[in-house]
Amino acid sequence: MRQGWRWFGPEAPVTLDDVRQTGATNIVSSLHQVPIGRAWTEKEVRERQSLIETTPGDRSALVWSVVESIPIPDAVKRKGGDAKAEIEAWIASLEAVAACGIPIVCYNFMPVVDWTRTELDFVTPTGATAMRFDHERFAAFDLFILERPDAAQHYSAQDRERARIVFEAMSDDEIADITRIITSALPGSTTEPLTIPAFREKLVAYSGIDAARLRRHLIEFLEAVTPAAEARGVKLTLHPDDPPRSLFGLPRIASTADDYAALFDAVPSAANGMCYCTGSLGVRADNDLPAIARRFASRIHFAHLRATTREGDGRTFHESAHLEGDVDMVAVLRELVAEDRRRSAQDTIVFRSDHGHRMLDDLDKTVTPGYPAIGRMRGLAELRGILHALGAPPN
Repeated sequence: MRQGWRWFGPEAPVTLDDVRQTGATNIVSSLHQVPIGRAWTEKEVRERQSLIETTPGDRSALVWSVVESIPIPDAVKRKGGDAKAEIEAWIASLEAVAACGIPIVCYNFMPVVDWTRTELDFVTPTGATAMRFDHERFAAFDLFILERPDAAQHYSAQDRERARIVFEAMSDDEIADITRIITSALPGSTTEPLTIPAFREKLVAYSGIDAARLRRHLIEFLEAVTPAAEARGVKLTLHPDDPPRSLFGLPRIASTADDYAALFDAVPSAANGMCYCTGSLGVRADNDLPAIARRFASRIHFAHLRATTREGDGRTFHESAHLEGDVDMVAVLRELVAEDRRRSAQDTIVFRSDHGHRMLDDLDKTVTPGYPAIGRMRGLAELRGILHALGAPPN
């Protein structure tokens, strides 16, 4: 298995030399500066690749092995195969990536919002901070800040009352903060957060799109792009929904083992793979993570390894230290190692520690939410320790 590290580019607070010092060898990156929907050029990809892989004589080599991600335009999620221009642009980006020899592309199919949290600096018992999803605060935003017209039907009377109490206790600053957090775009993106009216408009655009229709649109997308990926030796890896359940009444279709099975059955190409994210899948108590890894072992080309802790009734959760929380990381890695040993040296699984705690010096620095250096380095070191104990030290 290969040690990856998500790097947001030359303007990121974590430098390539910082990455080298963590022990990671494989870079996970994207062209965040390119507007969503515009095709990447080979020149742009090579420029980023050169930046990563041109190694000073006294430094450890790094390789860009995973693109995370080529964002899928909203039109594809709403219209499926009818969004022909957007799909063609996505294929052009894939071709540019393939021409540079980058073998793995991660993507997601979450409508309107990407991974969603209500707090970015929840204080843990150690004094480090973590990202958190608080169900009551989320409901307060949905019902009383966003004022989504049909929101009430998605919450019980008890949930609505608790959300009202939470909302009435919020200060103006707290309302502005949760609005910014939820309406922000992809991590690392230069896109500004959506305004409340624009957010409502995006939700209205999904009226009438249920889970079955959204899944059909994803299958149509995969039917169009998978042949191009297969022909060029690129593995596509679908990231799970985060959290793995409906938000804002929108369908989610990559939340369970059955969701993935439906996609693999519909598009059986070996290029149609999975980004195995233990944190996203682990939020659901009914997701058996080792069993999912066994079931889809051959489809896993990229893994996000992190842990979450479910709170209360399981709808609220926070990011845990990597060897704590509800994820049995030893059991997970045992399954991944078993699969990795069956593969050739050119087809090993890339993994990265994900969503580390903000701790030590990073508490006083500007960091990308979810991606501080020290917390992720701690997580990577812990994961590396498990791999050594399993007799499979990472490459």
